[in-house]
Amino acid sequence: MKYDKLVRDKIPEIIKKDNLTPVTHIADKQEYWNKLKKKLLEETGEFMATEKIDELADIIEVINALAKTKNITPAELERIRAKKSKTRGSFDKKIILEHTK
Repeated sequence: MKYDKLVRDKIPEIIKKDNLTPVTHIADKQEYWNKLKKKLLEETGEFMATEKIDELADIIEVINALAKTKNITPAELERIRAKKSKTRGSFDKKIILEHTK
């Protein structure tokens, strides 16, 4: 079966345990970045379809990997998130903007 997608580090080992042979390669920086962006869409789509909490965890995993490729630590990412939350708010009040006049 053909996949051509980024997988978690232990997936090749899991495939071998199923008596299959994984054919893999290590992505260069640009391919890795592009595959991470596709993985983010994939994981978001899975969450949208299932609303499972583990899919939210997968989204966080991909976001952390994206940040890491840009040399942003989870702490720095959280600092940026918190700053934006302070200046623009969060989503706690459940406000829906219908339109403007």
